[in-house]
Amino acid sequence: MNELRVNTLESEAIYILREVAAQFEKPVLLFSGGKDSITLVRLAQKAFWPAKIPFPFLHVDTGHNFPETIEFRDRLAKELGIDLIVRNVQDNIDSGKVVEETGKYASRNMLQTETLLDAIEEFGFDACIGGARRDEEKARAKERIFSVRSDFGEWDEKNQRPELFDLLNGKIELGQNVRCFPISNWTELDVWSYIERENIEIPSIYFAHKRKVFLRDGMIWSAEDDVVYRAEDEEVQEMMVRFRTVGDMSCTAAVLSDAVSISKVVQEIRDSSISERGARIDDKRSEAAMEKRKQQGYF
Repeated sequence: MNELRVNTLESEAIYILREVAAQFEKPVLLFSGGKDSITLVRLAQKAFWPAKIPFPFLHVDTGHNFPETIEFRDRLAKELGIDLIVRNVQDNIDSGKVVEETGKYASRNMLQTETLLDAIEEFGFDACIGGARRDEEKARAKERIFSVRSDFGEWDEKNQRPELFDLLNGKIELGQNVRCFPISNWTELDVWSYIERENIEIPSIYFAHKRKVFLRDGMIWSAEDDVVYRAEDEEVQEMMVRFRTVGDMSCTAAVLSDAVSISKVVQEIRDSSISERGARIDDKRSEAAMEKRKQQGYF
Protein backbone atom coordinates (compact mmCIF):
# COMPACT_ATOMS: atom_id res chain seq x y z
CA MET A 1 0.00 0.00 0.00
CA ASN A 2 1.26 3.49 -0.91
CA GLU A 3 0.74 5.18 2.47
CA LEU A 4 1.52 8.66 1.15
CA ARG A 5 -1.05 8.34 -1.64
CA VAL A 6 -3.74 7.05 0.71
CA ASN A 7 -3.06 9.84 3.22
CA THR A 8 -3.23 12.46 0.47
CA LEU A 9 -6.51 11.11 -0.88
CA GLU A 10 -7.97 10.93 2.62
CA SER A 11 -7.03 14.56 3.32
CA GLU A 12 -8.56 15.69 0.03
CA ALA A 13 -11.81 13.82 0.71
CA ILE A 14 -12.09 15.24 4.24
CA TYR A 15 -11.54 18.74 2.84
CA ILE A 16 -14.33 18.17 0.28
CA LEU A 17 -16.75 16.86 2.91
CA ARG A 18 -16.12 19.88 5.12
CA GLU A 19 -16.66 22.18 2.15
CA VAL A 20 -20.01 20.46 1.49
CA ALA A 21 -21.09 21.02 5.09
CA ALA A 22 -19.94 24.65 4.97
CA GLN A 23 -21.36 25.66 1.59
CA PHE A 24 -24.71 23.87 1.46
CA GLU A 25 -27.78 24.13 3.66
CA LYS A 26 -29.15 20.60 3.36
CA PRO A 27 -26.70 17.95 2.15
CA VAL A 28 -27.33 14.19 2.17
CA LEU A 29 -25.03 11.20 1.75
CA LEU A 30 -26.16 8.65 -0.83
CA PHE A 31 -25.65 5.36 1.00
CA SER A 32 -26.22 1.90 -0.45
CA GLY A 33 -24.18 -0.34 1.84
CA GLY A 34 -21.55 -0.74 -0.88
CA LYS A 35 -17.81 -0.32 -0.34
CA ASP A 36 -17.59 3.21 -1.79
CA SER A 37 -20.38 4.64 0.34
CA ILE A 38 -18.99 2.80 3.38
CA THR A 39 -15.66 4.50 2.70
CA LEU A 40 -17.47 7.85 2.56
CA VAL A 41 -18.97 7.14 5.97
CA ARG A 42 -15.53 6.57 7.53
CA LEU A 43 -14.23 9.75 5.90
CA ALA A 44 -17.23 11.71 7.19
CA GLN A 45 -16.65 10.36 10.69
CA LYS A 46 -13.08 11.66 10.55
CA ALA A 47 -14.09 14.98 8.97
CA PHE A 48 -16.50 15.92 11.75
CA TRP A 49 -15.13 14.04 14.78
CA PRO A 50 -15.96 14.27 17.68
CA ALA A 51 -19.35 15.53 16.45
CA LYS A 52 -21.79 13.23 14.68
CA ILE A 53 -21.96 13.15 10.90
CA PRO A 54 -24.07 16.28 10.24
CA PHE A 55 -26.27 14.97 7.43
CA PRO A 56 -28.64 12.03 6.89
CA PHE A 57 -28.15 9.03 4.63
CA LEU A 58 -30.39 8.37 1.62
CA HIS A 59 -30.75 5.05 -0.16
CA VAL A 60 -32.75 4.64 -3.36
CA ASP A 61 -33.78 1.00 -2.97
CA THR A 62 -34.59 -0.85 -6.18
CA GLY A 63 -36.10 -3.73 -4.21
CA HIS A 64 -33.59 -5.97 -6.01
CA ASN A 65 -30.57 -5.25 -3.87
CA PHE A 66 -28.45 -8.00 -2.37
CA PRO A 67 -29.86 -8.89 1.08
CA GLU A 68 -26.35 -8.78 2.57
CA THR A 69 -25.96 -5.09 1.71
CA ILE A 70 -29.42 -4.13 2.97
CA GLU A 71 -28.74 -5.82 6.32
CA PHE A 72 -25.39 -4.04 6.54
CA ARG A 73 -26.94 -0.69 5.56
CA ASP A 74 -29.55 -0.83 8.31
CA ARG A 75 -27.13 -2.06 10.98
CA LEU A 76 -24.48 0.59 10.28
CA ALA A 77 -26.99 3.45 10.28
CA LYS A 78 -28.38 2.22 13.60
CA GLU A 79 -24.92 1.87 15.16
CA LEU A 80 -23.98 5.41 14.10
CA GLY A 81 -27.32 6.91 15.13
CA ILE A 82 -27.76 8.38 11.64
CA ASP A 83 -31.13 9.18 10.12
CA LEU A 84 -31.48 6.73 7.22
CA ILE A 85 -33.99 7.73 4.56
CA VAL A 86 -35.07 4.95 2.20
CA ARG A 87 -37.14 5.61 -0.88
CA ASN A 88 -38.31 2.68 -2.98
CA VAL A 89 -38.41 2.28 -6.75
CA GLN A 90 -41.33 -0.09 -6.22
CA ASP A 91 -43.53 2.83 -5.12
CA ASN A 92 -43.03 4.57 -8.47
CA ILE A 93 -43.72 1.31 -10.30
CA ASP A 94 -46.93 0.82 -8.32
CA SER A 95 -48.08 4.37 -9.04
CA GLY A 96 -47.37 4.03 -12.76
CA LYS A 97 -44.76 6.77 -12.71
CA VAL A 98 -42.18 4.42 -14.20
CA VAL A 99 -42.57 1.17 -16.13
CA GLU A 100 -40.64 -1.91 -15.10
CA GLU A 101 -38.62 -3.65 -17.78
CA THR A 102 -39.26 -7.26 -18.68
CA GLY A 103 -37.28 -9.96 -20.44
CA LYS A 104 -33.83 -11.44 -20.33
CA TYR A 105 -31.92 -8.26 -19.50
CA ALA A 106 -34.57 -6.49 -17.43
CA SER A 107 -33.22 -4.29 -14.64
CA ARG A 108 -34.53 -1.67 -12.26
CA ASN A 109 -31.23 0.18 -12.24
CA MET A 110 -32.33 2.91 -14.66
CA LEU A 111 -35.56 3.41 -12.70
CA GLN A 112 -33.62 4.76 -9.73
CA THR A 113 -33.29 8.19 -11.33
CA GLU A 114 -36.94 9.18 -10.91
CA THR A 115 -36.99 8.01 -7.28
CA LEU A 116 -33.81 9.96 -6.50
CA LEU A 117 -35.14 13.16 -8.05
CA ASP A 118 -38.40 12.75 -6.12
CA ALA A 119 -36.47 12.37 -2.85
CA ILE A 120 -34.34 15.46 -3.56
CA GLU A 121 -37.50 17.49 -4.12
CA GLU A 122 -39.32 15.96 -1.14
CA PHE A 123 -36.60 16.86 1.37
CA GLY A 124 -35.14 19.91 -0.35
CA PHE A 125 -31.61 18.53 -0.53
CA ASP A 126 -29.21 20.92 -2.22
CA ALA A 127 -26.17 18.61 -2.23
CA CYS A 128 -26.03 14.83 -2.67
CA ILE A 129 -22.73 13.25 -1.64
CA GLY A 130 -21.92 10.17 -3.73
CA GLY A 131 -19.16 7.61 -3.98
CA ALA A 132 -18.64 7.77 -7.76
CA ARG A 133 -15.04 7.66 -8.93
CA ARG A 134 -13.49 8.82 -12.19
CA ASP A 135 -11.77 5.50 -12.81
CA GLU A 136 -15.07 3.58 -12.90
CA GLU A 137 -16.46 4.72 -16.24
CA LYS A 138 -15.74 7.33 -18.89
CA ALA A 139 -18.85 9.44 -18.20
CA ARG A 140 -17.89 9.64 -14.53
CA ALA A 141 -14.41 10.72 -15.58
CA LYS A 142 -15.98 13.91 -16.96
CA GLU A 143 -17.60 14.88 -13.67
CA ARG A 144 -16.37 17.74 -11.50
CA ILE A 145 -16.12 17.16 -7.74
CA PHE A 146 -19.00 19.65 -7.31
CA SER A 147 -21.25 18.73 -10.24
CA VAL A 148 -24.20 21.07 -10.74
CA ARG A 149 -27.61 19.68 -11.74
CA SER A 150 -30.45 21.75 -13.19
CA ASP A 151 -33.85 22.17 -11.51
CA PHE A 152 -34.89 19.13 -13.59
CA GLY A 153 -31.98 17.10 -12.24
CA GLU A 154 -30.15 17.20 -15.58
CA TRP A 155 -26.38 17.19 -16.03
CA ASP A 156 -24.76 19.09 -18.89
CA GLU A 157 -21.33 17.59 -19.44
CA LYS A 158 -20.38 20.47 -21.78
CA ASN A 159 -21.17 23.20 -19.26
CA GLN A 160 -19.23 22.50 -16.07
CA ARG A 161 -17.43 24.82 -13.71
CA PRO A 162 -13.63 24.90 -13.61
CA GLU A 163 -12.11 23.67 -10.36
CA LEU A 164 -8.74 25.37 -10.22
CA PHE A 165 -6.36 24.94 -7.30
CA ASP A 166 -8.91 22.75 -5.46
CA LEU A 167 -11.30 25.67 -5.13
CA LEU A 168 -14.86 24.31 -4.97
CA ASN A 169 -17.72 26.60 -5.95
CA GLY A 170 -20.98 25.58 -4.31
CA LYS A 171 -23.03 28.59 -5.39
CA ILE A 172 -26.25 27.46 -7.04
CA GLU A 173 -29.40 29.05 -8.36
CA LEU A 174 -32.88 28.39 -6.98
CA GLY A 175 -33.94 24.86 -7.90
CA GLN A 176 -30.46 23.64 -8.73
CA ASN A 177 -28.61 21.06 -6.66
CA VAL A 178 -25.10 19.63 -6.65
CA ARG A 179 -23.72 16.10 -6.70
CA CYS A 180 -20.52 15.98 -4.66
CA PHE A 181 -17.87 13.30 -5.15
CA PRO A 182 -15.23 13.31 -2.37
CA ILE A 183 -13.49 10.15 -3.64
CA SER A 184 -13.63 11.15 -7.30
CA ASN A 185 -9.84 10.87 -7.65
CA TRP A 186 -9.61 7.44 -5.97
CA THR A 187 -9.26 4.14 -7.78
CA GLU A 188 -10.83 0.82 -6.83
CA LEU A 189 -7.46 -0.23 -5.44
CA ASP A 190 -7.26 2.98 -3.38
CA VAL A 191 -10.66 2.24 -1.84
CA TRP A 192 -9.68 -1.29 -0.90
CA SER A 193 -6.30 -0.16 0.42
CA TYR A 194 -8.10 2.35 2.62
CA ILE A 195 -10.58 -0.27 3.84
CA GLU A 196 -7.63 -2.52 4.69
CA ARG A 197 -5.72 0.20 6.50
CA GLU A 198 -8.73 1.42 8.48
CA ASN A 199 -9.98 -2.12 9.15
CA ILE A 200 -13.46 -1.13 7.96
CA GLU A 201 -16.21 -3.73 8.11
CA ILE A 202 -17.91 -4.44 4.77
CA PRO A 203 -20.73 -6.78 3.65
CA SER A 204 -19.77 -10.44 3.34
CA ILE A 205 -20.78 -10.50 -0.34
CA TYR A 206 -17.48 -8.78 -1.23
CA PHE A 207 -15.55 -11.85 -0.09
CA ALA A 208 -15.32 -15.20 -1.86
CA HIS A 209 -18.09 -17.63 -0.92
CA LYS A 210 -19.85 -20.64 -2.39
CA ARG A 211 -22.93 -19.57 -4.30
CA LYS A 212 -25.46 -21.09 -6.67
CA VAL A 213 -24.92 -19.36 -10.00
CA PHE A 214 -25.45 -19.75 -13.73
CA LEU A 215 -23.52 -18.55 -16.76
CA ARG A 216 -24.80 -16.16 -19.43
CA ASP A 217 -22.89 -14.12 -22.00
CA GLY A 218 -19.61 -15.09 -20.34
CA MET A 219 -20.75 -13.66 -16.99
CA ILE A 220 -21.64 -15.30 -13.68
CA TRP A 221 -25.12 -14.56 -12.31
CA SER A 222 -26.60 -15.34 -8.91
CA ALA A 223 -29.25 -18.06 -8.92
CA GLU A 224 -30.15 -17.71 -5.26
CA ASP A 225 -33.15 -15.45 -5.78
CA ASP A 226 -36.06 -14.91 -8.15
CA VAL A 227 -34.89 -11.48 -9.32
CA VAL A 228 -32.42 -12.46 -12.02
CA TYR A 229 -34.08 -13.86 -15.14
CA ARG A 230 -32.88 -17.39 -15.92
CA ALA A 231 -33.86 -19.42 -18.99
CA GLU A 232 -34.67 -23.10 -18.66
CA ASP A 233 -31.47 -24.12 -20.47
CA GLU A 234 -29.25 -22.04 -18.17
CA GLU A 235 -27.91 -24.60 -15.73
CA VAL A 236 -27.41 -23.78 -12.05
CA GLN A 237 -24.08 -24.77 -10.52
CA GLU A 238 -22.15 -23.94 -7.38
CA MET A 239 -18.99 -21.84 -7.64
CA MET A 240 -16.62 -19.93 -5.39
CA VAL A 241 -17.34 -16.31 -6.27
CA ARG A 242 -17.46 -12.80 -4.92
CA PHE A 243 -18.91 -9.47 -6.10
CA ARG A 244 -16.65 -6.51 -6.91
CA THR A 245 -19.61 -4.15 -7.04
CA VAL A 246 -23.01 -4.58 -5.39
CA GLY A 247 -25.64 -2.80 -7.46
CA ASP A 248 -29.02 -4.16 -8.45
CA MET A 249 -28.88 -7.99 -8.49
CA SER A 250 -30.42 -8.09 -11.96
CA CYS A 251 -27.46 -6.30 -13.57
CA THR A 252 -24.51 -7.21 -11.33
CA ALA A 253 -22.49 -10.31 -12.08
CA ALA A 254 -20.01 -12.13 -9.85
CA VAL A 255 -16.36 -13.03 -10.45
CA LEU A 256 -14.53 -16.25 -9.71
CA SER A 257 -12.43 -15.71 -6.62
CA ASP A 258 -10.75 -17.29 -3.62
CA ALA A 259 -10.23 -13.94 -1.85
CA VAL A 260 -11.66 -14.51 1.62
CA SER A 261 -9.96 -11.56 3.32
CA ILE A 262 -9.38 -7.89 2.59
CA SER A 263 -5.66 -8.46 1.99
CA LYS A 264 -6.45 -11.15 -0.59
CA VAL A 265 -9.03 -8.88 -2.25
CA VAL A 266 -6.40 -6.12 -2.52
CA GLN A 267 -3.94 -8.52 -4.14
CA GLU A 268 -6.61 -9.84 -6.51
CA ILE A 269 -7.42 -6.32 -7.68
CA ARG A 270 -3.72 -5.56 -8.18
CA ASP A 271 -3.50 -8.56 -10.49
CA SER A 272 -6.79 -7.97 -12.33
CA SER A 273 -6.89 -6.68 -15.91
CA ILE A 274 -10.68 -6.11 -15.89
CA SER A 275 -12.40 -3.08 -14.35
CA GLU A 276 -14.94 -3.60 -11.59
CA ARG A 277 -17.76 -2.33 -13.82
CA GLY A 278 -16.92 -5.02 -16.33
CA ALA A 279 -19.41 -7.08 -14.33
CA ARG A 280 -22.21 -4.52 -14.70
CA ILE A 281 -24.47 -5.38 -17.63
CA ASP A 282 -26.28 -2.00 -17.45
CA ASP A 283 -23.10 -0.23 -18.62
CA LYS A 284 -22.98 -2.41 -21.74
CA ARG A 285 -26.32 -1.36 -23.21
CA SER A 286 -24.58 1.23 -25.36
CA GLU A 287 -21.30 3.12 -25.55
CA ALA A 288 -22.91 6.12 -23.86
CA ALA A 289 -25.25 4.29 -21.48
CA MET A 290 -23.92 5.86 -18.28
CA GLU A 291 -23.63 9.34 -19.77
CA LYS A 292 -27.25 9.30 -20.95
CA ARG A 293 -28.42 8.23 -17.49
CA LYS A 294 -26.38 10.97 -15.83
CA GLN A 295 -27.83 13.58 -18.19
CA GLN A 296 -31.27 12.51 -16.99
CA GLY A 297 -30.36 12.83 -13.32
CA TYR A 298 -28.67 9.55 -12.41
CA PHE A 299 -26.15 9.40 -9.53
